Amino acid sequence: HEAIIQVLSKSGMALTANEIAEQVNRLKLYKQRNGGQVPAGQISARINKYSKFFKIFRDCSPQKYGLR
Repeated sequence: HEAIIQVLSKSGMALTANEIAEQVNRLKLYKQRNGGQVPAGQISARINKYSKFFKIFRDCSPQKYGLR
């Protein structure tokens, strides 16, 4: 979740899981155990697990995520 926080802090605005994943992968902030890139689904799962750090904008399609 630290990489997500870093991306959202830098962007200054809410982003979709795809946008966050693109930035995490482009900046090489995190890699999966197998060395692969982080998929958007993992970003969503982390945001839901660490919801105290993130705000979910459910009225957008696709959903956007920001910092609390």
